[in-house]
Amino acid sequence: MVHLVYCDNKEKVLEKILDGSKTMIVRGAAGRKIPHSRVFDDEILYFMKKGSKKISAKARVKNVQNFLKLTDQEIKETLEKNQDKLMLSEKQKERWHKKCLCLIEFDNLEEITPLDFDHQGNMDDWLIIEKIEDVVVGTSIPYNYEKSKFK
Repeated sequence: MVHLVYCDNKEKVLEKILDGSKTMIVRGAAGRKIPHSRVFDDEILYFMKKGSKKISAKARVKNVQNFLKLTDQEIKETLEKNQDKLMLSEKQKERWHKKCLCLIEFDNLEEITPLDFDHQGNMDDWLIIEKIEDVVVGTSIPYNYEKSKFK
């Protein structure tokens, strides 16, 4: 599988990824939702700045950590322990203060010739797809969450 990751434009997440200061991303929720337990080592992440409709970088998943039912203290410790890779602002630490966390470390980052993203109304900020062409203008297919289900 490949993953399309929306990067927060206000926090300049994609810029931090591209300049090499950020080598891990986090997603969290009260319960297990995408991408928790659905990202695996050696899969490919594609990055897109939210609002840009351009997929502009890709990387390889190096390591994944999934956490469930964390206490407030454990959440703080988990984010802090990985802060040198996450590079979270205080606002982001608040946003990702969730009981279920998925931390994805990546390497082999490369900027790519921007691909035009074919946005459909039912998409979250993390898409799990067979291949990137499935969400690119001209080759896209109707998106559903079939690939996102637990195996």
